[in-house]
Parts: sequence; structure tokens; C-alpha cells
Amino acid sequence: MKLKIGYQELIANAMVQIETVPLDKASQLLDDPNTVFVDIRDVRELEREGMIPNAFHAPRGMLEFWVDPDSPYYKPIFGEGKRLVLYCASAWRSALATETLQKMGLPGVCHLEGGFSAWKKAELPIQEKVIKINQSKRI
Repeated sequence: MKLKIGYQELIANAMVQIETVPLDKASQLLDDPNTVFVDIRDVRELEREGMIPNAFHAPRGMLEFWVDPDSPYYKPIFGEGKRLVLYCASAWRSALATETLQKMGLPGVCHLEGGFSAWKKAELPIQEKVIKINQSKRI
């Protein structure tokens, strides 16, 4: 089967349309109260690898719904007017997600160069992600 456009071309097209924040600049934004890092990876990736300190987890599959104020799933953090730095593992999903959010009209959205893998390799701060699971007693 031959696709009209493959994932590499989708990513390349997105990269031309979006802002990519270099690691050194991104690390300086960690303490900026007007910047929110948004981790779009799967929860299993967060459990395994950790995340950027104080990042907001917004799974890629729910992102458009969480951003849209007309959605029943809307999350107010996306309407606070802060700069949003999206990231995933390798900056592929975040490039596509950033492009989509721009098309939706969300201002101040960009993504992290190289993703979490590059962040980790650069030995920048990482916080362990603790996933709370509802444990109920069985009778």
C-alpha cells in the first residue's frame, strides 16, 4: 500500500509551520510562571521515564478536546494565555500536535527540540511521575 503522505513528510511539513524551542532556551523557561510544559506522551512513558518538572500531562489522544473551550473535556490551563511548550519522546508527536493547536487558533504554542529524549540526554531536571491507582478492598 502506498500512502499519499507518510509520517516523515507530515512531520517535515509541521516543522516549517511551528516554533521549535532549543533545549538551552527551554531549560531557562522552567521557572517562568508564564510558561507551561505540556507532556503529551502516554502515561506508561511517564511512569517509565519521568517528566519535566511541573509539566502538565495532556495525553496526545485528548489534546484537541482539552484545548477547545466548547468541549466537555476542556481544561482551563489551556485558556490561561501562557506559553505552552509541548513535548513527547522524540519531538515527532509534539510537532504534529503543535501544528494542530496552531490551526485551532491557540496562541503561544511551540514544542521542544528533540523531545524528552534530548532533554534527558542533556541531563536536564527530571521529576518522577507517580501514578495514583485507585485501590479498593475486595471482600
